Amino acid sequence: MKTPRLEIKVCGLTTPAAAIACIAVGADAIGMVFHPASPRHLLSAQAQELAAGLPLGVAKVGVFVDQSADEIVRIAAQVGLDTVQLHGAPSASDYDVFARHGLHVVQVLRSTGSKLLAEARALPPTVGLLVECGHGTLPGGNGAAWNWGEAAALREIRPFAIAGGLDPANVALALAASGASAVDVSTGVETSPGVKNLGKVTAFVIAVHASGAASRGRVFHPIRKAS
Repeated sequence: MKTPRLEIKVCGLTTPAAAIACIAVGADAIGMVFHPASPRHLLSAQAQELAAGLPLGVAKVGVFVDQSADEIVRIAAQVGLDTVQLHGAPSASDYDVFARHGLHVVQVLRSTGSKLLAEARALPPTVGLLVECGHGTLPGGNGAAWNWGEAAALREIRPFAIAGGLDPANVALALAASGASAVDVSTGVETSPGVKNLGKVTAFVIAVHASGAASRGRVFHPIRKAS
């Protein structure tokens, strides 16, 4: 069986042209933010236009903060999302709602050590995990670096992604320290909030591929069932 490559998600895209450009240089998951307090927030119509231009095989990820399951499902249907990234603590029944609507879930965790392991074990095995421990005024990594090695114990349980403070210069170090199977970047490849610098995105992708890090499975893409 072929080992899956490390997933690279570029988050906070605001235009179709920028999303296509990021995919062309190696991104395989695109994040769209649905949080009005964020400078990268998209209205459903804007996100629908962006998502419509994405090629098959690219994960279309919607980023949500404390919205209800019904609202998330509604937006996902309007936009054409296949993955929802949750900042908050949904109930077990919410996960069932997302599954019934064919949505892959990525749950954001902001703990380390034994608390991180306990939170991960409590989640359904099909839920992707994203560890973000950067601190700031908004949900997410806030462009703040942290000790990515504090997530390393999680790699013995299941694949996970990391975010927070990642950029072309440190992503290889972050992967080596954490053992993550995927990375999520936004601020570290931007000229300004929501405006991606294609040179930085390219350098980031090159650094990930050159890191030698091995993937243990998918995070942002739905997990395929064995046939």
